[in-house]
Amino acid sequence: MNTELMEALDLLEKEKDISRETLFDAIETSLKTAYRNHYGADNVTVTIDRETCEYRIIANKEVVASADEVENKSAQITLADARAEDPNIQVGDTLEVELKSKEFGRIATQNAKNVILQRIREEERNALFSQFNEKEKDVVTGIVQRYIGRNISIDLGKADAILSENEQVKSEHLRPTERIKVYIYEVKDTNKGPRILVSRTHPELVKKLFESEVTEVRDGTVEIKAIAREPGSRTKIAVASNNPDVDPVGACVGMNGTRVNAIVDELKGEKIDIINWDDNPGILIENALSPAKVVFVIADPDEKAAKVVVPKNQLSLAIGKEGQNARLAAKLTGFKIDIKDEEQAKDAPGFRLEDYYEEDEEYDEDYDGEYEEDFEEEYDGDTEPAEQTEEEVSDAVEDETESGEEAED
Repeated sequence: MNTELMEALDLLEKEKDISRETLFDAIETSLKTAYRNHYGADNVTVTIDRETCEYRIIANKEVVASADEVENKSAQITLADARAEDPNIQVGDTLEVELKSKEFGRIATQNAKNVILQRIREEERNALFSQFNEKEKDVVTGIVQRYIGRNISIDLGKADAILSENEQVKSEHLRPTERIKVYIYEVKDTNKGPRILVSRTHPELVKKLFESEVTEVRDGTVEIKAIAREPGSRTKIAVASNNPDVDPVGACVGMNGTRVNAIVDELKGEKIDIINWDDNPGILIENALSPAKVVFVIADPDEKAAKVVVPKNQLSLAIGKEGQNARLAAKLTGFKIDIKDEEQAKDAPGFRLEDYYEEDEEYDEDYDGEYEEDFEEEYDGDTEPAEQTEEEVSDAVEDETESGEEAED
């Protein structure tokens, strides 16, 4: 058993995350290359026992009648020499001759070593790429390493990631050795290894943080329908529950706000508004403008536009500082939102409910707009008239008939 080789393969497998089978293939290829470089022939097979790590190098040589017919000693052998190994062999047959790698020259041995190292580097690069490619569109924890110009190098363990200036939150001041969570939005395969691009501004970062903190989001009971984010300042998310017994907003907030506060801390104090999702765009827009109160919403799904009327004292709250609340609500719902207070809406076309009534009403031709008969019932105060029984109604009709006949007489 080749104990040293076995231990070396085990170590490489653990440290570099390269499978043993790949390493065996690399060694077999390197030995074939060394033989070809040393002997100038390609008639060799290399086999390595996967259990004991013992290897054999077999050269397949053609048997010729005499030494005069030997053109390449590496590929041919005389009948006399061949029968020393196999008495029954004949001219034209192929004899398997075992070689020892120690017979290789120094240059061939060095070439074999280089082939093994190159293959290990390639497999290490492929393994790293596969590992992080699987984590693309996911959140990982990294350590701030150093600034490279305006970009930041993030240590992810086996590889470094690049947090570019555009993907940094302007209000954050990251320090070396600080642990942060980042969103992997792209992994590229390059000759120098995987190039991993991460973000702290991507809206999906917030979604993934909720998945890690909120069990109901992770198992699909609560679904995040939409996210609108202004990194470092404020985020609005719309959530819906697939279980009528689960409050989606309450699940995301957590007991005493523990769940959402953990995410706010990770985002360095970024405010998070959580609202209920609704398939009705009017209700969704009303929810999205929270915490402002809304009088009514007129939404046009075809034009993706909405007109919103709010109380006068709620207008500034609905619009928000520098228009942030309205802007995030528009991003969240996908509607262009125009907001006015009740006084402004009175004189603004499209903001009055009567603007949406049809001008031409269809009437019955025989109806002149007046009641033919006007029945009034007198009663004291606020007391409602007593209900009449069928017998009382019948007697009243008879009395009316009799009085009419007397009048005619």
